[in-house]
Amino acid sequence: MGGPLQGIRVVEIGTLIAAPFAARLMAEFGADVVKIEAPQTGDPLRKWRKLHEGTSLWWYLQSRNKKSVCVNLKSPDGVEIVKRLAAEADVVIENLRPGALEKLGIGWDVLHAINPKLTMVRISGYGQSGPYRDRPGFGAIGEAMGGIRYTTGEVDGAPARVGVSLGDSLASLHGVIGALMSLLRVKTGQGEGQVVDVSLVESVFNLMESLVPEYDLLGHVRERSGGALPGIAPSNTYPTEDNGYVVIAGNSDPIFRRLMQVIGRPDLADDPALAHNDGRAQHCAMLDDAIAAWTSHHCTDDVLAALERAEVPAGRIYSVADIVADPHYQARDMLLQAQLPGGASVKMPGIVPKLSDTPGEVRWQGPALGEHTGSVLSELGFASEEIERLRREGAVQ
Repeated sequence: MGGPLQGIRVVEIGTLIAAPFAARLMAEFGADVVKIEAPQTGDPLRKWRKLHEGTSLWWYLQSRNKKSVCVNLKSPDGVEIVKRLAAEADVVIENLRPGALEKLGIGWDVLHAINPKLTMVRISGYGQSGPYRDRPGFGAIGEAMGGIRYTTGEVDGAPARVGVSLGDSLASLHGVIGALMSLLRVKTGQGEGQVVDVSLVESVFNLMESLVPEYDLLGHVRERSGGALPGIAPSNTYPTEDNGYVVIAGNSDPIFRRLMQVIGRPDLADDPALAHNDGRAQHCAMLDDAIAAWTSHHCTDDVLAALERAEVPAGRIYSVADIVADPHYQARDMLLQAQLPGGASVKMPGIVPKLSDTPGEVRWQGPALGEHTGSVLSELGFASEEIERLRREGAVQ
C-alpha cells in the first residue's frame, strides 16, 4: 500500500536544510519528489558534517526517497525543464532568496500561469515581503531573531544554540503543514493553488508561547533559565550520585504531592501554600534544592525507578549513544537499518508520525548526483536524442 501522499508530485528547488527537509517528509509518505540539483556540485549538503566515502551521512538521510535531477537553471533549456516539471506537479518547494526564481524566469506568476493548481512553498529567512525580505537568512538567524536563542542557556550565561538546526527544521514543518492545507483546498475543488510563504524567523517565533502578551501587558521579558521551567514548579534538571542528570516534571498538583512523598518530604506535600502551581512558583528555588538533595544521593537508575513507581514524569538526558541503545526506540521502529552504496550498513532515524493504515516508508537512501535525470526527462516526454543533446550542451547532467 502506498503512503497517503501517493500520486502527489513535488519538485524541490532547494539546498541544505529547510526546503529539502520539507520535501523529505513528503517523500517518506509517498510523494514523488524530484530534487533539482546544480550540475557538478549538487546540493552542498552532500559535503556537510560527517562523510562516508566522500558523501555526507546527513545527505543519505535528508534525501531519501527523492529523485536527483541535475539541471542548469542558467540555461534556457534548463528553465524549460523546470517549467515542464511544474506543469505536472502538485507542489514546488524552494528556499532560494526572495526574487531569485523570478530572475530565472520561473517565479510564482510564471508557474501559476502554467499550472493553476500548483502550490508553491517558499521558505526564506524573513518571508516574501517586509523590509528585511532581501536579507540573506539562515536557520541560526531565524533562531536569534525568532526569540528562542535569547531564552536558551544558563541564567548567567550567553545565549546558546540548542544543538541542532532548529530554525530550519521548524520552517520545514510549517512548510509541509501549509502545503497540505493548500493541497486539501485544491483537491476538494475549493480553489486554485497558492503560495505558502514561510519565514525562518516566524517559524521560530510561532513556538514562543506567551512571550508577547507577557511583555505587552506585564512588561515581563522571559530570560534564560538553564534547565528550569520558569513559572511552573517544580520542573528542572537535577544531578544524581553517579554524575548523571535527570529531568523531573512534578508540576501538576497530584504529581507534586507524589514527588514530595518519594523524596521524603511529606511536609512539603501537605503544605497548603504549595498546593497549586502559583504558590509553588514562588518557592521554586527551595523546591529545587529539596529535590536535588534527594537525587544527588541516589544513582540515576534508582532515581528513575522510584519516580516511575510513583508515576512522576522523569527521564535521563540522552546522548545519541543512549538513543541507539534504548529498547523503546527500537520497538517503535525509530532506528532503521539502511545500506549505503558500497554495502556499508548504518542505522538511520525512523519515520514520524506513525500512521496506522498508510505509514511512511524508506524506499531508498539519498541518490547519487543526477541519478534520475534520464528517467525523469523520459517521463516528461523527452526523446533519448534530446536528452543527449541537453547533456552535451550542459543543460543537464
